[in-house]
Amino acid sequence: MRLRYTTLVVDDYDAAITFFVDVLGFELVEDSPATTSTTGAAKRWVVVRPPGADTGLLLARADGERQRAAVGDQFAGRVGHFLEVDDAAAEYERLVALGVEFEGPPRVEAYGTVAVFRDVAGNRWDLLSGP
Repeated sequence: MRLRYTTLVVDDYDAAITFFVDVLGFELVEDSPATTSTTGAAKRWVVVRPPGADTGLLLARADGERQRAAVGDQFAGRVGHFLEVDDAAAEYERLVALGVEFEGPPRVEAYGTVAVFRDVAGNRWDLLSGP
């Protein structure tokens, strides 16, 4: 058993792809036309993932008011995703140079070095590297 995808609701497919692929360095695994199961409206099946990872993010464009309200607050203000890198301090510098919004510089905790950033929708992520 394994976790294949987790969904991230976004306002715009292309802006989200640009952020995850061009800024964070994820791979675009799939970008295919699809339709909604409820209304049959056109949508896209968009999956991105870190290089070499098995689990991907399904980028889902918000459909309806309830989903639009969740964009950027899918985890009720908590950190919802944890992106592990070899060197959090170096990756922090790279991402800041690309305009990624961080809540502060990396800090050392018992579990490793961590810095909190926001994705294209405003959700909070931990950028972390081992102790």
